[in-house]
Amino acid sequence: MKTSDFNFDLPEELIAQTPLQKRDASRLMLLDKTTGEVEHRHFYELPSFLCPGDCLVMNDSRVLPARLLGCRSTGGAVEVLLLRDHGDGLWECLTRPGRKTQPGTELSFGGGELTATVEALAEDGKRMVRFSWEGIFLEVLERLGRMPLPPYIKEELQDAERYQTVYSRVPGSAAAPTAGLHFTPELLGQIRAMGVKECFVTLHVGLGTFRPVKAEQLEQHEMHSEFCIIPEETARIVTETRRAGGRVIAVGTTSCRTLESFAQPDGTLQPASGWTNIFIYPGYRFKCVDALVTNFHLPESTLIMLVSALAGREHVLSAYRQAVENRYRFFSFGDAMFIH
Repeated sequence: MKTSDFNFDLPEELIAQTPLQKRDASRLMLLDKTTGEVEHRHFYELPSFLCPGDCLVMNDSRVLPARLLGCRSTGGAVEVLLLRDHGDGLWECLTRPGRKTQPGTELSFGGGELTATVEALAEDGKRMVRFSWEGIFLEVLERLGRMPLPPYIKEELQDAERYQTVYSRVPGSAAAPTAGLHFTPELLGQIRAMGVKECFVTLHVGLGTFRPVKAEQLEQHEMHSEFCIIPEETARIVTETRRAGGRVIAVGTTSCRTLESFAQPDGTLQPASGWTNIFIYPGYRFKCVDALVTNFHLPESTLIMLVSALAGREHVLSAYRQAVENRYRFFSFGDAMFIH
């Protein structure tokens, strides 16, 4: 299967630059994965399409304010984006300007509250950077760091919490699990009151999420690895749901990939943690996930390939054409789709 099979025309003005005033006011497209039938609703109507005995599985990862602006020892400006924590103050990072952040370069942020040294070059132009600070690193980062918005968002974010889900609690992501941005505490309360269970996985989202597939053939593409956790309670709820005949509904592609990475052939789960680089594209047989809440994704991205695996490529591309015709908002701050 070719990467170009997942291309579609997207007018640039449909790429959402800012979140709506109310999270659950976004539009919701319903896509029947069997028939391809589409309905146009709003996200606050989601409970109408859920059933008692279903369970929602959400990614509780929290985005780090991982974009640091500082200076080099020469006085020149530097920008550092934290990607992966290797422990003991060592982080895998993207730096700009790259050619002026060679091994040995000293960096300073917040007037010296946080300092760093570039220790080594890493793959794909990344750097291994070791940081030094007093106190608690996450508290220093909260003071000095900025939210690392995706490259297609050009507007400054006025409220950093709008790039966090209301249930985020485990810091570690370089990007938000954006399907969850539509939920409010009130909507989740309404869903719980219906008898729909909720549970959480943790997958720390990396920047590979936004990277296009460069291989002509899908089979040649290698996914980036991300760390994920399935707690004991989640394994129990998902397993009970499947055995009772309820639907397992993943909120976001990250939750979906986590579940499918660790599910047994019968769709049940055991508590687990580890790295996953699972690549889900058409032809994949889902073991655990029955339905998916997701946003609208980039052309030729691994994410549109995943939703095409669940609902069929023709159904998905037809739905995307209707989304464009109906002026849906796309990507991180955009509208949502419920594939059922």
